[in-house]
Amino acid sequence: MTVVREAPVEPADESTAARAPGDARGRVAELLDIRRTALRGPDERATLAQHAKGKLTARERIALLLDEGSFREVEPLRRHRATGFGLEAKKPYTDGVVTGWGTVHGRTVFVYAHDFRIFGGALGEAHAAKIHKVMDLAIAAGAPLVSLNDGAGARIQEGVTALAGYGGIFQRNSRASGVIPQISVMLGPCAGGAAYSPALTDFVFMVRGTSQMFITGPDVVAAVTGAQVTQNALGGADVHAEVSGVAHFAYDDEQTCLEEVRFLLSLLPANNRETPPDVPATDPADRRCEALLDLVPAEGHRPYDMGKVIEEIVDDGEYLEIHQRWATNVIVALARLDGRVVGLIANQPQSLAGVLNIDASEKAARFVQLCDAFNIPLVTLLDVPGFLPGVDQEHSGIIRHGAKLLYAYCNATVPRVQLILRKAYGGAYIVMDSRSVGADLSFAWPTNEIAVMGAEGAAGVIFRKQIAEADDPEAMRTRMVKEYKNELMHPYYAAERGLVDDVIDPADTRRVLIDSLAMLRGKHSDVPVRKHGNPPM
Repeated sequence: MTVVREAPVEPADESTAARAPGDARGRVAELLDIRRTALRGPDERATLAQHAKGKLTARERIALLLDEGSFREVEPLRRHRATGFGLEAKKPYTDGVVTGWGTVHGRTVFVYAHDFRIFGGALGEAHAAKIHKVMDLAIAAGAPLVSLNDGAGARIQEGVTALAGYGGIFQRNSRASGVIPQISVMLGPCAGGAAYSPALTDFVFMVRGTSQMFITGPDVVAAVTGAQVTQNALGGADVHAEVSGVAHFAYDDEQTCLEEVRFLLSLLPANNRETPPDVPATDPADRRCEALLDLVPAEGHRPYDMGKVIEEIVDDGEYLEIHQRWATNVIVALARLDGRVVGLIANQPQSLAGVLNIDASEKAARFVQLCDAFNIPLVTLLDVPGFLPGVDQEHSGIIRHGAKLLYAYCNATVPRVQLILRKAYGGAYIVMDSRSVGADLSFAWPTNEIAVMGAEGAAGVIFRKQIAEADDPEAMRTRMVKEYKNELMHPYYAAERGLVDDVIDPADTRRVLIDSLAMLRGKHSDVPVRKHGNPPM
C-alpha cells in the first residue's frame, strides 16, 4: 500500500513545554505545543496498526481528497467531557474526528474524517458536536460535504448522548438533501444506526476489503437466523455495489477511491442555487458521429452496448457511470456536452434487453431527482421493450416502483431532451420522459419504433379472429404483423402527430443535443406552491 505521509510533527521542546506562559511568546509556544500533540494523535503503534489493515489515517485521507495545503481545521483542540468507565483518564484532542474545509480543484469543500486510532472512531457527544458544526457550516456556506467514514458506531461508554449525536447528524443530512451535494466515503466499518447517515446522502463510495455497512452484524445474524456469514459477504463493497444498490461506487484502494471523489465533485455544483462548472470544450460541438450508424443495429431484437453510444456522443468519450454494477439494464451517468455537465439516462440492451424492472426504476428515479435538485440537464436515450413481466415483479410492487420514475420525471424542471434510438413500447415509453410527461424536446432516429407493444403481440391481439380462421394462420399472422408495422409503427408516425419534434440522422446526434440544451439553458418553470410532494414509496 502506498502511504501518504502526514506533515512531519516536530517533537515538543521540553523547555518550551515547561515554560510558564507568562507573556505572549510563552502563550504562543504553549499553543504550538498543544497543536503538535493534536496533530500527532495517539502513539505511533496506532498508526502502524491502521496501515497494517491497508487503511490510511484520517489526515492522510484528507490530504488525498483536498488540494495540497488547502485544509483548514475546525475545533482541533476539542476534547470530550464524559466521565466513568475510565473516560476521564483518556481525553485526546480531536475526540476521534478531524473536521474542517479546504478546496477541490479550487472550489470549497467541507469534510469530516473519523480517526479510527482514537476510540475506534466511535461517536460521542463532543465528536458529534464537531460533525454537527461542520455540517451547519457547509449548509450555510453552500458548499459540498464529504464524510470519510471509519468508525465503530456510537461510543458505548457515553450511552444515550452518543445516540442523540447520530440523531443530529441524520437531521442535518435531511436538511441538506437537495441543497448541497453530500458524499459518503466508506473506508472502514459502519454498523447499526450509523449506516443511515450514508444512506441519506447523494453518493456512497466503498473500498473493497476494508469497508463494510450493515444494520446487524454477522454475530447477530447467526444468533437470530443461524446463517453464518462474513462481514464482507454481509455488507462489503461488492455486495452493496451489485446486490443492494447502497453503494454507487466500489474501488480496490483508498487512493483511487478518493481521486474519483475529486472527479465527481468537478461535475457537481456547489449547491442548488448554482449550475455545475463549465470547462472549455476541446471536442467540436458539430462533430458528426458516423460510428453510431454501425453501433446500433436496425433490427430491434439485436443487442448492442449503449455505453459505446454514450462514448460516441459525449465530450472526448468520457463519462462517469453511477451504480455501474447494480440494475445494469439501465445506465445513469454524468458527462459533458460542449463543456457543460449533463445527466444521462439510457436503457442498456445488453442487459435484460434494456427492460425496466423494479431496481432499474429506482436507480433511474433517484438519479433524475439528483439532477433536478442540482440544475443538471437531463438527456434520456430510449431503447426499451417495456416493463419486465413476471409474478415476482408484480408482487414486489413494479407498479409502485415504476411510478417513482414517472413521478421523478414529471416533477423535474431542468432542461429535458428525449432521444428514441429504436424500440419505445407501452408504458415504459411514457415513463422515460416522453413529450406527454414534460420533455422539452423529443427526437428520434429513423430506426425508431414507438407503439403500445411490439408488432407481433399487437397483431396477435387485434387480428386474433382473422388469424384463427385463416387457412394458413402463420401466413396470416405474418401479413398482419407487416400491416400493423406499416400503419402504426413506421419511423415517422409519432413525428406526424407532433409527439416527436424531429427524426434526425444518427450522425447528427451530438450536434442536435448540444444545440437543444444551449437553447434550453435559460429554462424557467413555475411550479405549484406546496410544502412538498408525496412521491410513491
